[in-house]
Amino acid sequence: MKYLAFSFVMFFSFFVFVPQALAVNLGGNILNDAGKKAGYDPGTTNTTLAKNIGIVVNILLSVVGLVFTILMIYAGYTWMIARGDDGKVDKAKSIIKASIIGLIITLAAYSISNFVVSRVLAQTLALLDNYNLFV
Repeated sequence: MKYLAFSFVMFFSFFVFVPQALAVNLGGNILNDAGKKAGYDPGTTNTTLAKNIGIVVNILLSVVGLVFTILMIYAGYTWMIARGDDGKVDKAKSIIKASIIGLIITLAAYSISNFVVSRVLAQTLALLDNYNLFV
């Protein structure tokens, strides 16, 4: 078991130190020229608070998905090596149930908040449009 864990860690540690690709900016000048011709300023970095919050939320949801995947793999592995031990099987089942419940709660919270914010924003913009504030 220790040999398997050690070989697993050694195998994936090689991917940590992989150098970055040197072709990252391949065609970047072509896109900048096309943006200038279209009337855009390629040097602008204007972002809004809502966009930054959206980026953070997407990152957090990705982390939640990653944690869910890791917990499911761990629980499945625990169940596989239980070999009839009811205590380990029950532990694996409880991990699976808890991770599924956590994922459902997270996705439900995101869906509800996304729905509420979009409806409130739509009503607010419709109300402001009735007063002709966007002239």
